[in-house]
Amino acid sequence: MPKIGRRAVLAAPFAFSIVRSRAEAAEFVFKYGNNVPETYPLNVRVGQAADRIRTTTNGRFDLQIFPAGQLGTDTDMLSQVRSGAIDFYTASGLVLSTLVPLTAINALGFGFTDYSQVWPAMDGKLGAVIRSRIDGAGLHAMEKIFDIGFREVSSSTHPITDAESFKGFKIRIPPSQLGVSMFKALGAAPATLNFAEAYTALQTHVVDGQENPLSIIDTAKFSEVQKYVSMTNHMWDGYWLLCNGRAWKSLPADIQAVVSKELNQAAEEDRQDIAALDASLKSKLESQGMQFNTPDPAPFRSILKQSGFYEQWRKTFGDEAWAVLESYAGRLT
Repeated sequence: MPKIGRRAVLAAPFAFSIVRSRAEAAEFVFKYGNNVPETYPLNVRVGQAADRIRTTTNGRFDLQIFPAGQLGTDTDMLSQVRSGAIDFYTASGLVLSTLVPLTAINALGFGFTDYSQVWPAMDGKLGAVIRSRIDGAGLHAMEKIFDIGFREVSSSTHPITDAESFKGFKIRIPPSQLGVSMFKALGAAPATLNFAEAYTALQTHVVDGQENPLSIIDTAKFSEVQKYVSMTNHMWDGYWLLCNGRAWKSLPADIQAVVSKELNQAAEEDRQDIAALDASLKSKLESQGMQFNTPDPAPFRSILKQSGFYEQWRKTFGDEAWAVLESYAGRLT
C-alpha cells in the first residue's frame, strides 16, 4: 500500500484546478504558494515541471500549486514556509531580505546593467553566496532563480533622461531601505506606499511616478495615469524558489535530484518567457500612448558613488559578497 504524504492533509479543498487531485496516491505531497496569477510564466512553467516530476518519480512526489495569493500575502507565506505550514514559496530578493539581508544585493541600484551580467552572477558565485545565507536561515533555495525583471520608471510629468530629471521627482516605491536610500541619493522624493495604493496616488498626483517591471506597469494599468516610461533598469530582482529546510531534507536523494532538475529547468524556461513578454509589452504600452526612452546609466552610478550610497551598502552586505558582485557588475566603490 502506498504511504500517504505527511502533508496530504493540508491540501485545501477550495484550491483552483491547478492543484492536482492525485495527492492520496503520492508518497510526498508538497504545497507551493506564490502571489502571481495562474497564467503567469512562473506558474505555467512550474506546473509543467510538476507534471514531469510526477511522471519521473512514478507518482511518488506531488507538487500542489496555489497561485495568486491563495495562501496569503508574501509576509504570510514567508512565515508559513519557515514554519513548515507550506513546503515551497517563491520570494523576491527584496522581500526575502527582511529575513536574509544579503538577498537584496541583486537589486542594488544601477548595479547590473543588463542580463549579460545578471545571469552569470546569479547562476555563478554570487548566487551561490546568497543561497548559502538562505540555507543558514533554515530554507533551501533552488539553484536557478526565476526572472521578475528590471525595474523601470514611469511618470506623468516628464521622462527621466538624466540625473537632473530626478530632482524633486515624487516617486512611489515599495517599502525598502535600499530603494529609499537610492532615490534620495539621486535627489528624488520617494514615498513608500503599499502597491494597492499606487494607482490612486498616481491618479491624484500625490506622486509623479512609480517604478516597476513592464509586466507590472501593464497589469496595473498604469498607462491610464502615466505618460512616460524610462528604461532605467535601475534594479533587477528575481524569485527564489524556496523549500522548507526540514521538508527538503526529508526527501530521498533520488527525489531531491528529480525535483531540483525539473524546477531549475522551469526557471530557465521562465527567463525566456519573461524576455519575450517584455518585448511584446513595450509595443503594447506604446499603443496605449506611453512614450519610451532609454537613459545612460553611467551618470546615475556616478552620483550614487559620490553620495556614499555604494559604500553604505558595501558595509551592509559585507566585503566578501561585495567583491563577488563587483566581479560581475564592475567596480562600484
